[in-house]
Amino acid sequence: MDIFRRLSFFFSYFRRPPWDSGVTPPELSSFLEDRPPGRAIDLGCGTGTNTITLASYGWQVTGVDFITAAIEQARQKARQAGVTADFVLGDVTRLDRFGGPYELALDIGCFHSLSEKGKKEYIRQVDRLLVSGGFWFLYGFLTEFSPPGIFPSDIDAIRGLFRMTSYKDGFDHGKRASAYFAFQKP
Repeated sequence: MDIFRRLSFFFSYFRRPPWDSGVTPPELSSFLEDRPPGRAIDLGCGTGTNTITLASYGWQVTGVDFITAAIEQARQKARQAGVTADFVLGDVTRLDRFGGPYELALDIGCFHSLSEKGKKEYIRQVDRLLVSGGFWFLYGFLTEFSPPGIFPSDIDAIRGLFRMTSYKDGFDHGKRASAYFAFQKP
């Protein structure tokens, strides 16, 4: 991600970022209802909305984001919600300090903002961190032409390592094509 996009994300947290609805998507809640809790990592956790949801379902969860203000807000929200979650400042393409293994990797709107090189490293990290049979729940914008977005080639790269178990089309605030994916590591 270039420096201007990083700065844009940084400044967004001086007020409520437009992507931070504070509401867990029903697609994620439905996904969680069908699974026993385990260990999870929320990649690009922002202010922790979905990390807190995972913790409320009994998951032992770590949220990772590269914006200090987002991590601080997430910690405060978790305290107010009365749940235990670990929030770590970090880069989702450099997760070597995380040992896993995790039964779930969650990403609601992070992967689609990465560069092509960043996406390749991110996929490698998710593959390393997930246990066999573990899930990667992913939401992102879809695109065929210009970033940000998940390109068809990204899906091909992911499907080279993971089995797609579900897919649901959507539109972000009625404007941009998006989708929810669930992938499972063989």
